[in-house]
Amino acid sequence: MLASAYVGLRCLHFITVMLSFGCVLYGAWWATPQLRRLMMLRFMPLLRVTLLINAVSATLMLMLQGGLMANGWGDVLQPDIWLAVTGTRFGSIWQWQILLTWVALAIVCLRPHRLAPLLLILCVAQLLLMAGVGHAAMQDGAIGALQRLNHAIHLLCAGAWFGGLLPFLYCLHLAKGPWRTSAINTMMHFSRYGHLAVAGVVLSGITNAWLIQGQLVSDSGYGRLLLVKCALVALMVVIALANRYVLVPRMASNRQRCQALFLRTTQLEMILGTLVLATVSLFATWEPF
Repeated sequence: MLASAYVGLRCLHFITVMLSFGCVLYGAWWATPQLRRLMMLRFMPLLRVTLLINAVSATLMLMLQGGLMANGWGDVLQPDIWLAVTGTRFGSIWQWQILLTWVALAIVCLRPHRLAPLLLILCVAQLLLMAGVGHAAMQDGAIGALQRLNHAIHLLCAGAWFGGLLPFLYCLHLAKGPWRTSAINTMMHFSRYGHLAVAGVVLSGITNAWLIQGQLVSDSGYGRLLLVKCALVALMVVIALANRYVLVPRMASNRQRCQALFLRTTQLEMILGTLVLATVSLFATWEPF
C-alpha cells in the first residue's frame, strides 16, 4: 500500500511539473508576443493548482521514501527518518526539488512582473533534478554523467511535448476568433519545435533503455512494461504525424470537420501521454533486471 501511494505521488508529480512547464513555455517563448500575456492569464488558475500539487507531492514523496526505507507507515511522519533520507543520493537531490517546488508556488501566488521566465527557469530546474534520481543515477563516472544528461534531455523533450498539448488546444479555440493570426503562428511554433521534442523523446528513450538494461529489450517485468510505454509513445507519434501531415493540409478545404477531428486526436494524445507517465511511475520503482 505504501509503495502504491508512492507510485501515485510520483505520477502526480510528473504530470503537474510537465503541465506547468508546457504552459509557461508558451507564456515565455512559444506564443507570439501578442499572445503571451493572454496565455498566462488563461492558465494562471491551472498553474496555481498544478504547482500546489507539485509542491505537496514532492514533499510527501520524501516522507514516503522514509517509510519505504524504514518500517512502513509508522515511520512516514518521523522527522529523524526524513533527515536520514536526505543523507541518501535520492534525498540529497530531492530536498532541492522540494525547495524549488515551493518557490515556484510562491512566485505564482505573488505574480511578479516577469512571471513566465521565472517559472520557466524553475520548471526546467525541476526536470533537470529529476534526471539525477532513480535508474538514471545508477552508474557513476563518465557513463553515469552521460546517462543523467541523456535522461535530462528525455524529460525536457517529454515535458515540452506532453505539457505543450494543453496550451495548443487553447490556441485551437483562439483560432476561431479575433486572435486567429497569433494563435495560428503560435501553433506553427509548437509544430516546429514539437518535431524536435518528439525526436528527442524517441532517441533519448532508446538510449535510456540501453544504458539502464544493457540492451533495448529485456524479458524482465521492467522490460515488458517498458515495451508497453514504447507502444503508447509510438501511438502518440503516429497521432502527431497524422495531425500535422494529414489533417492540417486538409483544413483549407474542410476546416470545420478537420478542426473537430484535430481537437479529438490531440485530446487522445494527452490521454496517452498520461498513461505513459503512469506507466513510467510504476516501472521506475522496479528493478530493471
